[in-house]
Amino acid sequence: MDKRAVFRSWWLPTAFALPQLALIALFFYWPAVAVVRWAFTLEPPFGGAAEFVGLANFRDVFADPLYWNSVVVSLIFALAGTLSTIFIGLVLALAVDRQLPGSGAVRFLYILPYAIAGPAAGMAFRFILSPERGLMASVNSAFPDFWNPAKYGSHALILVIVVFAWKWAGYTFIFLLAGLQSVPKSLTEAAAMDGSGPIRRAIDIQIPMLAPTLFFLLVTMMTEGFVGADTYGIVARTTDGGPNHGTEVMVYRIVEEAFRGLNYSGASAQSIVLIGLIMIFTFIQFRFIERRVHYK
Repeated sequence: MDKRAVFRSWWLPTAFALPQLALIALFFYWPAVAVVRWAFTLEPPFGGAAEFVGLANFRDVFADPLYWNSVVVSLIFALAGTLSTIFIGLVLALAVDRQLPGSGAVRFLYILPYAIAGPAAGMAFRFILSPERGLMASVNSAFPDFWNPAKYGSHALILVIVVFAWKWAGYTFIFLLAGLQSVPKSLTEAAAMDGSGPIRRAIDIQIPMLAPTLFFLLVTMMTEGFVGADTYGIVARTTDGGPNHGTEVMVYRIVEEAFRGLNYSGASAQSIVLIGLIMIFTFIQFRFIERRVHYK
């Protein structure tokens, strides 16, 4: 039987929970209330009385073409980053699950990038894929201007997506490998005896049984792509939102608007819009995608 702790007075468990409750209130609820309040007021950057302006901050946000550009960039980044990250993690997990020679030793190498901070990864790839001295320098010497993230926004967006996928592929690999190990070996062995190859077994048996894990990773990685701290760090250290706002995702624009532009009210309004957008995407995922997920 499990032993349960019973407190004879209310103040002792309250004292134990009070530090955690204080941290939650200080770092979660108080900032959330402040953001909502600032979104409807004109907050002075250096202190002072705030002026209530109603929906004016939201009207300014929606009237800014650069804001809509950040929405489009965020959608492309989140979708491409999520799909590529899950695909890479799935390929790695399938390879390790087959227990190929040396697969046990490379597990650590697959997971290692996840332990690296996003800004550090962005800075490293900024030099690794530099068009002047990086891996792409030889390609550019043969095909001039083939790769130049500092000049072309599409190249810069590909660069930050590559960094994001490299950083988070290990995270998806962990969950997908755990899911594959829960698939009954008798099913894959029976399919192999019937003549199915590794790819056919993966498509017909293993991937369908990974549907709950894939759905979880889809929701998690989409959220990370929109509001993750690594997303801001990667963009800030790799492209700084450029060139020509080509990689200015929504979370990067919010931070820059608040701490560089000192437009706290506008940044708060953008934060609320971003939260609403995430809620819409999460609802769509649970409404239309989860119904195709079959839990074992």
